[in-house]
Amino acid sequence: MIQQRVRATDYFPESFSPNLSLITTFKTVVYEFAVARCRRRRRGTVAFVVKYAGMHSPEGLPKANSRRRASVDVVCSLRDYLRMKHLLFSAIMIVAFMAGCVDSKETRNGAESAMSQAEPDRLDALFSHPSPDSIPGGQRGEQIRLGYELVVHTQEFAAPYVGNRLTCANCHLDAGLDPNSASYVGLSRAYPEYRARTGRVVTLADRINECFERSLNGKPIPSDSHKLRAIVDYIEWLSKDVPAGSRMAWRGIPRIQAPKPPDVANGAKVFTSRCAFCHGAAGQGTMAAPAVWGPQSYNIGAEMARIPVAAAFIKSNMPRTRGWALSDQDAYDVAAYINSKPRPDFHDKGNDWPKGEKPADAPY
Repeated sequence: MIQQRVRATDYFPESFSPNLSLITTFKTVVYEFAVARCRRRRRGTVAFVVKYAGMHSPEGLPKANSRRRASVDVVCSLRDYLRMKHLLFSAIMIVAFMAGCVDSKETRNGAESAMSQAEPDRLDALFSHPSPDSIPGGQRGEQIRLGYELVVHTQEFAAPYVGNRLTCANCHLDAGLDPNSASYVGLSRAYPEYRARTGRVVTLADRINECFERSLNGKPIPSDSHKLRAIVDYIEWLSKDVPAGSRMAWRGIPRIQAPKPPDVANGAKVFTSRCAFCHGAAGQGTMAAPAVWGPQSYNIGAEMARIPVAAAFIKSNMPRTRGWALSDQDAYDVAAYINSKPRPDFHDKGNDWPKGEKPADAPY
């Protein structure tokens, strides 16, 4: 988590290396908070899994090992989930202070350097999502909560528009809150935006529907649907504290470069040893993780069908809770292996990049 935040925001110096025992202590606090707040299933709440990835498990929690991560099923509302994210961020800041990294001369100089390198007319925004206390009441608040449900439980809440077994949160991890997996935080500030793939300026709603047609291999939600509006409302609420016009260093996925061309054979070996336990030996998906190829996975029109994009996502997020564990080369090799497998076609691929701006890594 700390490495991810450093790379996403450039706020801490790259040499930041806090005491792992302190991190473990605060992860324990977050875990206890989750259990205390979310133990009972209540009406209007949603279920999700809190995975404990610390080096030392809290008392009473099974220790994790190299093959299986300890996990606990917790029922939690959107409010409680976001409170946990805030608590974790606060814990990280405290750890940073205790490690002597925050408010040091090195940190201040690093922050000033990052600011000086930014475009002169744009300021760097600090990654931060709003407090759950700021969710408004009334219909607006209900729309925001519905948007969260659509993102996390897409199969249930948007079934007519989904053509595989994926959800929005399979790519936009932690309901769009993870800064290393195409976070929703600040995203609404970037739209309307010109997209080379469509050859025109698109709205945030247009971009959401692109994901439904491509990543979810489905069909667009009608433009006048309250469900499409709910997803937009949720993203707008997550973006409300990001100043308009600011530069979002965390936008998208941190890109990487492979030292040499991808090796599909090595990718197969890495997948078998590091990925198959969750995604299935045949990439078909399991209860723990989604399908990465085959009829229940994303189609060839999805961003993830591009090897550099998939490699970047794998590098920074996989194995889950242990991002940055693979080398850049292994991440590229796994991405090449996954995308060499069969997957659904995209019906409208002939209309992509109408102005001839097609990237070299496009799969068609």
